[in-house]
Order: sequence, then C-alpha cells, then structure tokens
Amino acid sequence: VQLVESGGGLVQPGGSLRLSCAASGFTFSDYFMSWYRQAPGTDRELVATISNAGSRTNYADSVKGRFTISRDNGKNTVYLQMNSLKPDDTAVYYCRVLFRSTIYWGQGTQVTVSS
Repeated sequence: VQLVESGGGLVQPGGSLRLSCAASGFTFSDYFMSWYRQAPGTDRELVATISNAGSRTNYADSVKGRFTISRDNGKNTVYLQMNSLKPDDTAVYYCRVLFRSTIYWGQGTQVTVSS
C-alpha cells in the first residue's frame, strides 16, 4: 500500500488549496479514505472521511462548510478542497486508509496559512 499526498503550500488567510492523495497497492474503490492533520505539539486529528463510492462524507466540526472531501475511483485519488483557510488550519495533512486491519499513512503535505 502506498499513499502519496501533494498540493500543500503557503497560503494567505481566506485562501484556498486542494490536496491530492494518490493511492496504490489495494483496490481503492473498496475502501473508505480519510484526511487527518497534525499541528506542532498536538495530536493527529481527523479532518474528513469519504465512503468507498463517495456517497457519504463526514467532517470535523472545525472544517464543516469550508472543506470538501471527494474521490475519483478511476484515478485512485482522494482530494481535500480547502476554502476560507485560517491560520489554525496550519498543519501537516495526511491521508489514511485502513486496509486488512492495518492503518496506512502517506508521508504528509505541509499546509501553512499565514499573511
């Protein structure tokens, strides 16, 4: 299993970014996918989850209405569209899959929201 995130960077408050996570090594369309984030000195926290077909999504209260998780099963990729970004959104963002009772993480992509 391999998960490779991309799309992070430096953005001003109120700006937008779209993160991507390219997956391989498993049947992508069979599994729920999640985005997590971890800011310095804090625990990793769940940001959003999407069902295998993409019909169901869940979000942390802190990002509801601003972030959108989606997936393209034809491209084995999950996305996180982040709008109205705030400095508190600064963190390393990771995608995650639970595959055969093992949790797999990508290497993470840094998102920094600052003026």
